[in-house]
Amino acid sequence: MDRRSFIKKSALGTAAITSPFYISGFAAERKLKVGLIGAGWYGMVISEAALRVGGLEIVGVCDVDSDHLSESAEKLEQLQGSKPKTFKYYQDLLDMKELEAVFIASPPQWHALQFIAACEKGLDIFCEKPLSYDVMEGLAMMRAAEKAGNIVQIGFQRRQSEAFRNAKRLIAEGRAGDIHQIVAQIHYQANPGDTAIQDPPESLDWHEWCGPAPMLPYRPSIGHFNWRLEREYGNGHLVDWGIHHIDTIRMIMDEGIPTEYKATGGTYALQGQITTPDTLTANMAFSKAPVVWHHRMWGTGDLNPEFNNGIFFHGDKATIFVSDNRLVIMPPGRDAERYDVTFRTEVGMQDNHMADFLNAVKHKDPRRITCTVQDGFASSTAVQLAAIAFYTNSIVKWDNTRQTVTDNPAAAAMLRREYRADWQHPG
Repeated sequence: MDRRSFIKKSALGTAAITSPFYISGFAAERKLKVGLIGAGWYGMVISEAALRVGGLEIVGVCDVDSDHLSESAEKLEQLQGSKPKTFKYYQDLLDMKELEAVFIASPPQWHALQFIAACEKGLDIFCEKPLSYDVMEGLAMMRAAEKAGNIVQIGFQRRQSEAFRNAKRLIAEGRAGDIHQIVAQIHYQANPGDTAIQDPPESLDWHEWCGPAPMLPYRPSIGHFNWRLEREYGNGHLVDWGIHHIDTIRMIMDEGIPTEYKATGGTYALQGQITTPDTLTANMAFSKAPVVWHHRMWGTGDLNPEFNNGIFFHGDKATIFVSDNRLVIMPPGRDAERYDVTFRTEVGMQDNHMADFLNAVKHKDPRRITCTVQDGFASSTAVQLAAIAFYTNSIVKWDNTRQTVTDNPAAAAMLRREYRADWQHPG
């Protein structure tokens, strides 16, 4: 297929413009009262996105780092004109009588307990990904949300990408033919930070930060921001970053949870610096096409750097490569001409994702939600099971009807992590 006919058939030219977010009638009316749990880097990212959308006031902030707490409260006062109350413990924040919704942006080991407590208060929830640290937590969180009947949005903001949405349309229209393989990857050079064991900053309550997870000796390489590559807190690059691409694949292909997983790799270049694989290939048996995940956090990444971060949908009529704001169509044949589309990103996926949540809350309409708790569970479980396949060096089979791993006791045992003595696992 030549370039001109492909452009004509795909009709991408004017469709590749991001629609601006809006929140109908929200900003002009009573402001929604929201609390923030986890006021570090990403907690402020989603809070600032929410304030750009408008129609809310962040009335309370919770963090176990007093510096995060004071800095975020001051910043929010500058942005919204009122200073939120500050709390060390999330239970005290959730007790605020005026609270209507909560943003959860704490590290993953805390998501389940905070999410379930917010459900029990009847609050609407925007929760960052992954949904949970382990699979059994995720099941408990789904049950809590179903019981509460609240509005829940999970922070997979790449569902708002016009590039990904156009890829979904093209594939559904058959422009790539039958998709027989999907490959996703994010290669980059990691910088784990200082690995020397030391006292935590005076502002940080390390015991409370670790919470139900194991309390490892503090070092900056596993603390704020860097926890993503520590197995006990972030569970590695696939679970932290790759989860976005796995969720996007699920959205584009209308997929559920893969039924079988294999994973190989190891910690080579970063041995002694991180506790999760710096090199990984994971195979996931989705129902419509097998998915292969790759990452390397060292070296040159992909031979062609423009493909370091993105997803390849390999069809018998064309391969489609897609990333946050770019789509590449490569028909087969030696002389076939590649077709590139770049998408506007001025409005921002984060703002649109937050606007969907706030509109859903405003109108009490869960149909406006872009990523439900069930979707959050499916995408989180997929990467968690791939990680389990790696750690057990085994084939992991998932029975979605029974919601468990079958014929693999070692892998099944990793569906639920034991909590530290002060906390009780909800699953």
